[in-house]
Amino acid sequence: MDGAFVLVWVLVLVLVVATVFAGTKTVSQGQVWTVERFGAFTRELHPGLNFLIPYIDRVGRKLNVQEQVLDIPEQSVITKDNATVAVDGVIYYRVMEAAKAAYQVTNLEGALSTLAMTNIRAVIGEMELDAALSSRERINTQLLTILDGATEAWGVKVSRVEIRRIEPPENLIRAMNMQMTAERQRRATVAAADGDRQAAVMRAEGEKQSLILAAEGRQQAANRDAEARERLAEAEAEATKVVAAAARDGGEAALRYFIADRYVAAFAKVVDSPGSRLVLVPMEATAMAGGITQAMELLRAPPAAAAGSSVPRAGA
Repeated sequence: MDGAFVLVWVLVLVLVVATVFAGTKTVSQGQVWTVERFGAFTRELHPGLNFLIPYIDRVGRKLNVQEQVLDIPEQSVITKDNATVAVDGVIYYRVMEAAKAAYQVTNLEGALSTLAMTNIRAVIGEMELDAALSSRERINTQLLTILDGATEAWGVKVSRVEIRRIEPPENLIRAMNMQMTAERQRRATVAAADGDRQAAVMRAEGEKQSLILAAEGRQQAANRDAEARERLAEAEAEATKVVAAAARDGGEAALRYFIADRYVAAFAKVVDSPGSRLVLVPMEATAMAGGITQAMELLRAPPAAAAGSSVPRAGA
């Protein structure tokens, strides 16, 4: 009897321990568990110590509510201009409602991957190759909007979609490189032609300004020459007036002196010229010498005598 009693107590103790273990659950941080009662969802278990009704409640699904990364498998996509490109990417998502993520979709990761691949084909298929290669940010934004709206019913929040690679086939890459090289050569040719045109325009403008400045210089020089000729004419006119006054007051002797002075000055310039080898004296030189002699006598004569001698000549 004692052995059977001990066995019963041991069984009871084991049952109690198993019952306590079945009714106590510890959930780790970053996870949410669902509780099912007879197969039906009842509530969620959050991080920490939780209690269940033993043998009636059980843990249904264990979900990670941290942000997770899901790879989008590589696939071939045909663009609007019938170019085939290989595309892959990643999705960043987080479970916001554990019950929906556990019971509204059978395979959450598989559903997200399939949904992303389908929408990648739809978005890139509406774009031409050049736009698809240069508008990666636009593709990411469109995919994020579509996936976030579609996964709301699953209790999932898609925070970011990143297209990692959009790669055309090798033959298309070679053709694009050739096109890029030709485009750069065209730009270089256009830039060189534009530079030559600007240089020609600048040279023509410089020549124009040079001609304008030269013409202005000639005009100013002509104005200066005209002014000089005017001043010289005025000086000659004044000198003529003075000579006329002297001839009127001093008589013929003063006029002869003036002419002799000019003649001697001109003859001195001819004689002093370094290139002169022969000096010709005109036939009228003796008469001119007589005029000079009379002029010298006029200068030596006293003013009164000169004035007296000029009166008879005037009378004559």
